[in-house]
Amino acid sequence: MGILKKKKAILALEDGTVYHGYAFGAVGEKTGEVVFNTSMTGYQEILTDPSYAGQIVTMTYPLIGNYGINDEDNESRRPFVEGFVVREASSMYSNWRAKTSLQDFLSEYGIVGIEGVDTRALTKHIRSAGAMRGVISVGDKSIADAIEKAKNAPSMVGADLVKVVTVDEPYSWGDGGGAYKIVAFDYGMKTNIVRQLAKAGCDIRVVPAATSADEVLAMDPDGIFLSNGPGDPSAVTYAVDTIRQLIGKKPLFGICLGHQLLVLALGGKTYKLKFGHRGGNQPVKNLLNGRVEITSQNHGFAVDPASLSIEEKAWQVGQAIPEGGWSGKSDFGPVEITHINLSDGTVEGLRCLDVPAYSVQYHPEAAPGPHDAEYLFDQFIEMMGAK
Repeated sequence: MGILKKKKAILALEDGTVYHGYAFGAVGEKTGEVVFNTSMTGYQEILTDPSYAGQIVTMTYPLIGNYGINDEDNESRRPFVEGFVVREASSMYSNWRAKTSLQDFLSEYGIVGIEGVDTRALTKHIRSAGAMRGVISVGDKSIADAIEKAKNAPSMVGADLVKVVTVDEPYSWGDGGGAYKIVAFDYGMKTNIVRQLAKAGCDIRVVPAATSADEVLAMDPDGIFLSNGPGDPSAVTYAVDTIRQLIGKKPLFGICLGHQLLVLALGGKTYKLKFGHRGGNQPVKNLLNGRVEITSQNHGFAVDPASLSIEEKAWQVGQAIPEGGWSGKSDFGPVEITHINLSDGTVEGLRCLDVPAYSVQYHPEAAPGPHDAEYLFDQFIEMMGAK
């Protein structure tokens, strides 16, 4: 029996850089913003995280697919990545829970992949030049045409991808016996978030991203959750307007995109990071207790501290923390920065001091990743209990 010949593929970036490899997964051509994730495991959760909509994800760990795909670890109803880049795609898998291979999973959902790429070189290039648009193309295609397609691909700046990933209809999660009733906005929410909320004692009503403030308040929840999601937060103006109407009415807790949307609703601003934070090993300092948390993250935008009246010169890695921490102003009263990223000093968490609202940039529910930050769900329970 002959050896199956692999199809050639290329990854072309908008700056003209081209990486050669071989196709795996679906055959075709896909464009997206090329980013990298530093997690060693959890590729199934990463593929099915809606926050990756519009992106081609590169895994920095060299061997991917060795434990296959199972029925329990999906973080949403399907994969949302545009493409997948790996150094080596395992040709066989072994795990007692596995039901299918990564190759077949990608093929089933039309996700185009490329293997054989020097992902270390690609990652170093993105870190130097920044995340940029790219195209994965399978077969003997024109490199010049591929580069041109990458240049003409939609930009992540100004992109409202929430409308692509949010649920169409509301649904409930929980057995009805929870101590608290939560309304959760689905901006691209991961399944493990609702699992963690349920574990903390909540019954959750998940609603589409465009649900109005009046509709939410009519449900009379004990608290409101703002989920993670993809794209540029400043483009999701309808969500910002709704959150602004809810601030001070009910306790609010936001994660990732929900954090950014809360800050925009408070009157702050966001900006695009050079290459973002993606992986399960991001160090964050909790300014309230001095502890360092290793966190799971997936975002390409961040909060601008100057927009909250915090001097930029005070916002540097290694800067001594002033007594009382870093505090600023918002349209709803004073805010306090609660967490910072120890790699680049970006804002990782904040809380309002006059209204019950707080948020973090990272993922306390992990999946994949460490569990250092699960206490944040307990804080939400405490906030609702104190209202």
